[in-house]
Amino acid sequence: MTGVVTFETALADETATAQLMADLALLIGPGDLITLSGDLGAGKTAAARAMIRYLAGDRELEVPSPTFTLAQSYELPPFALVHADLYRVDDAAELEEIGLSPLPEATVVLMEWPERAGDALPLDRIDIAFRHDGARGETARVAVIKGHGKAAAQVARLQALRQFLEDAGHGGSRRERMAGDASIRSYARLYRGDRAFILMNSPKRPDGPAIYHGKSYSAAVHLAEDVRPFVAIAGGLRGRGFSAPKIHDADLEQGFLVTEDFGKEGVIEGEPGRPIVARYEVATDLLARLHGEQVTDVLPLAPHVTYKVPSFDSQAMLTEIGLMLEWYLPDRGADPSEELRAEFIAMWRALLQGPLAARNTWVLRDYHSPNLLWLGAREGISRVGILDFQDAVMGPPAYDVVSLLQDARIDVAEDIERALFNRYVEARRTADNNFDASEFAAHYAIMSAQRNTRLLGTFARLNRRDGKPHYLKHQPRIWTYLNRALAHGSLASLRDWYAAHVPPPVG
Repeated sequence: MTGVVTFETALADETATAQLMADLALLIGPGDLITLSGDLGAGKTAAARAMIRYLAGDRELEVPSPTFTLAQSYELPPFALVHADLYRVDDAAELEEIGLSPLPEATVVLMEWPERAGDALPLDRIDIAFRHDGARGETARVAVIKGHGKAAAQVARLQALRQFLEDAGHGGSRRERMAGDASIRSYARLYRGDRAFILMNSPKRPDGPAIYHGKSYSAAVHLAEDVRPFVAIAGGLRGRGFSAPKIHDADLEQGFLVTEDFGKEGVIEGEPGRPIVARYEVATDLLARLHGEQVTDVLPLAPHVTYKVPSFDSQAMLTEIGLMLEWYLPDRGADPSEELRAEFIAMWRALLQGPLAARNTWVLRDYHSPNLLWLGAREGISRVGILDFQDAVMGPPAYDVVSLLQDARIDVAEDIERALFNRYVEARRTADNNFDASEFAAHYAIMSAQRNTRLLGTFARLNRRDGKPHYLKHQPRIWTYLNRALAHGSLASLRDWYAAHVPPPVG
């Protein structure tokens, strides 16, 4: 969407202004410019302060007006932000002196008195003009929001989001920022009275170039491209007695959900985080229970509408591990020849045959600590609340066991991994006399090598392509897990190939 998109909204007081700025904060990112205009006392600084406090997760944060400093910088959890006030700027040429021409890269800029910049502002921006609304009261304001150029789509989405929240009864709910993930989704906690809910903003994933056998990467590896898979899988899990969030309100087309809030109590403790073993045991039992059931690949989504869970086939898995060739090896100064690339793919194609022949189950794909919450008031396996399963596929049971026991975000000691693995195997044996523990151990090693190979490439890509270097800190842990897997006898040839051609990560 390009051109200009405009909408107007009434703001009864500063609380309503804060809600508007919190909603906008869900939709912006580094490089965005938001201008704030209006007469003295119209609410520009209050709006900027509200957004900065929301992004900081600190309702009491001191946010001084930059009238005299002209620009104030903040290193906020999601991105850097500059709050600028051009009231004392007499000439647009002065913008270069204060670091606003050109605008700083990878930074959100909130700019008061933008008219002082003349024609120096970029086309792609969001303009918010505030004016008093005396007819509604002394504290009432009207905000006119305009999106120019590429920002037109953001403003259109902001308008749709605010209408969705109003229709869902959350127009007046207090917003609290939640940390995001590696995706384009964003989240907020909504407080209505003494109840809390989760708002998910899940815009349709851009397709990207069709360079993976005629498909984008997300399509090739079956990553969710909209919110529908989340809704369908949540219903499927809840229908089988597992604790997935209840969907209270949904706009499937726009990608907005209001869901049940599972709270903030997780399955790890300490800093750096380490497993709470008793909770990991319940999470392991949950997988054993799920993997012992027959599940369907067709789930209800809406009246007379179904969703088909995609298959985690060999091509999807090979595309994933190809990220090592594309991103990780170049990062480590290695450039494998076409012959070595062909060897890599041929070895993996043969190794994957065993796990792919296993009876399929729902593979949630990121079944690890960031996506597991502890619901202590519930009983049994329902005490583990499951999140972030929109990328679920039909595939080998071993994959999610690896996700849990070789947690990508925290260290799981080898003795804990072994004890939980044995717990899973014993639970499966107890429920099914035909369960083959030796075969499962081989599948576990192969899926571990596949997942950790993919993660090395994924984290390298997040750093180089997406400007998220903090993911590199996980690579040494992933390397440790990978080497545990390569020690299995079924992976001897792969172990030799990696020893010869894959250098370890830095750190």
